[in-house]
Amino acid sequence: MSASLPGARALPDSQYDLSTYWGRVRHTAGLTDPRTLLVGNAGLEQAKQLLVSYKQGQIKSMTPDLWQAKKLVDSTLHPDTGEKVFLPFRMSCFVLSNLVVTAGMLTPGLGNRGTIAWQIANQSLNVAINYSNANKSSPLSWSKIAQSYFLAVGASCGVAVGLNSVVPRLKSLAPSTRLILSRLVPFAAVASAGALNVFLMRGEEMRTGIDVYPVLSAADKAKLVAEGKGEGDVESLGKSKKAATIAVAETAVSRVLNSSPIMVIPPLVLVRLQATQWLKRNPRYTTPINLGLILVTSYAVLPLALAAFPQMQKIEADRLEGEFKGRGGQDGLVVFNRGI
Repeated sequence: MSASLPGARALPDSQYDLSTYWGRVRHTAGLTDPRTLLVGNAGLEQAKQLLVSYKQGQIKSMTPDLWQAKKLVDSTLHPDTGEKVFLPFRMSCFVLSNLVVTAGMLTPGLGNRGTIAWQIANQSLNVAINYSNANKSSPLSWSKIAQSYFLAVGASCGVAVGLNSVVPRLKSLAPSTRLILSRLVPFAAVASAGALNVFLMRGEEMRTGIDVYPVLSAADKAKLVAEGKGEGDVESLGKSKKAATIAVAETAVSRVLNSSPIMVIPPLVLVRLQATQWLKRNPRYTTPINLGLILVTSYAVLPLALAAFPQMQKIEADRLEGEFKGRGGQDGLVVFNRGI
């Protein structure tokens, strides 16, 4: 992330007002922009050097090129480590990576084995995304990652197989209703297991806590600059379990907010389209249309869901453990990275 780059001068957080929901939506739309995936290493290095020039005072004010460079860097580098997130697991690739798994889960006549296989693939992807974008101040051991992975896969498969077996037994429902429910089953499994996956993969954060930092006032920032330091040099106040619980819970809610429209809108629209004479005459287009609906819906709702909560979450220090009381920065606030 841009904060990890050298230079005493702090970059503005965003060109949008992050204290408002729509400001965060516009900001998040940049972080999830798939066009950033097309920029190679040379383009990333050029963007980093441009931001370093600003942080070192060689460029006096933010320009459109600087904002573009910041978007590229923030969508590519992890905010805690400053290292590149592996491309398939970046939030800018979230929709495309999930579309591959979704296409598999929508394959007709999968049966229990096929359902389980694609749920394993889906949860493997969720584990990778949650791990890659989590707060890194409390790193997971490989044993914890493995434990969380198998728990998440088991829960997901249980939900998917259970729902698949229940729907055909609902004989009292009209065939059209059973058809709609069967369309919703894969997505219901994705939504519930996806939220559970966040808690399982990031449970260690809640057990050990994550780093919290004081919110700096203008005077504090000026003092840092005078000392030749940057925002990355601010020391942690310590690890907070309460902050970690908030971070993980908010991330889980954002996952449900993201999957719910995808779970509902495409299958219901497809049912209506399947009633048309054109699609009845051309059933081979059903799957491509369904994937198209999922793709469009996914790109539309992802920024809306991720923006529900700020990534850099501010909270009153007095709301955390007793050791943090009275230790907040400006207005008594502390800040922590909740992950994405």
